[in-house]
Amino acid sequence: MSLALYDTWSRAVRPFAALQASHVGLYCCGPTVYDHAHIGNLRTYVFEDVLRRVLELNGYAVRHVVNITDVGHLVSDADEGEDKMEKGSRRTGASAWEIAERYTRAFMSDWQALNLLEPTLWCRATDHIAEQIAFIAELERNGYTYRTNDGVYFDTSRQDDYGYLARLDHAGLQPGKRVALGEKRRATDFAVWKFSPAGSTRQMEWDSPWGRGFPGWHIECSAMSARYLSPWFDIHCGGEDHIAVHHSNEIAQTQACHGTRLANFWMHGHFLMHDAGKMAKSNGDFLRLRSLTERGTDPLAYRYLCLSAHYRSKLRFNCEALDAAQAALDRLRKAYASWPAGGGADAGFVARFRAEVNQDLNVPRALAIVWEVVRSDLPAATRRATIDAFEPVLGLRLADWQAQAFEIPEHVAALAQQRDKARVDRAWGEADRLREKLKAAGWQVDDGMDGQRLRPIDGAT
Repeated sequence: MSLALYDTWSRAVRPFAALQASHVGLYCCGPTVYDHAHIGNLRTYVFEDVLRRVLELNGYAVRHVVNITDVGHLVSDADEGEDKMEKGSRRTGASAWEIAERYTRAFMSDWQALNLLEPTLWCRATDHIAEQIAFIAELERNGYTYRTNDGVYFDTSRQDDYGYLARLDHAGLQPGKRVALGEKRRATDFAVWKFSPAGSTRQMEWDSPWGRGFPGWHIECSAMSARYLSPWFDIHCGGEDHIAVHHSNEIAQTQACHGTRLANFWMHGHFLMHDAGKMAKSNGDFLRLRSLTERGTDPLAYRYLCLSAHYRSKLRFNCEALDAAQAALDRLRKAYASWPAGGGADAGFVARFRAEVNQDLNVPRALAIVWEVVRSDLPAATRRATIDAFEPVLGLRLADWQAQAFEIPEHVAALAQQRDKARVDRAWGEADRLREKLKAAGWQVDDGMDGQRLRPIDGAT
């Protein structure tokens, strides 16, 4: 089956064909590095990684560009409030530049832990101020901007189809509904350049033809994607929260500057949900990948959990679902490791797997095929080779895994048995006390749906 992908612009799954023969330009909106990425953010990057892997499975050479937003992202869609980098600096006491470097490194660490393919290019907003200024100047020459006391704004009234990506209801976007109007002419107008506040000095600011200040958030992606992929490329990705504002504004700018909607396909991953709603930094209640590893979860178990739901469906996160993903990954690893190498992949299973991932990245159904192979009566070497054929898409590093070999001392095993009984009896205080005793003895306890697991801390035996 040939590749078909859902395009948010057309609101349909349609056949994918590269604009330039076997080469694909892929731009993915990266992190705003004022804080750690949360696992909801990371779900979007897993979806984009799978997309790239499926494109490569279909023989495309992918030029994959990911931006780092280290300036210009304000805390409000109304172009009000402080820059998120300045906010991070105020929160931590470090400079905005130090904050950007710190959280960029943390993001890269998460990226590697999830086995995401390295992009062709990372590009930082602060390294491309000249390109953004040139882009704004072209918008000005074309008559799409106006000035207010606090910046240069894009005039969305010039475009009858503004917001088509999000199917925006312009009549319903009255001041006070989505954003405050202030000096803006229209509620949907947005800043392309912000002036530094009078009487204060920002840590990140530059001279421009309009005055000293900094770029708006949206202009960076339009300018950098056009530079590295051209003003008309194959696929632009991001989270579903980008549709109504960020990506609609990227399209508006690029139409005004280059006459294109920037990308042939617009693709969006859906939210990770937990009990309080969608995961977000704004309420200060979010989970990092490190939060999961500290409870004994392998980062690739979180990747497996993301693979278990279609990228266009919301994924409900809780500890039970995460433990189930860890248990499934453990079973798959053990099965794979028990099979000998040297076989040939089963062509029928490989064709079915490819058909599923080619139908708008239907990885959950592809995972079901993985488990069919595991449970099949195919020769063991054939099963291993068939799973090997799936791995370039799954990215679970199955061939790298080795079962940990360690002996559990008798006194540790006895404590673990006591703790297991306390859990069965719902004596949670006693279970916690025994966990601490095990920890003092050098052993970590991880609770899962299939029971508790012991592992040595720092190689303790």
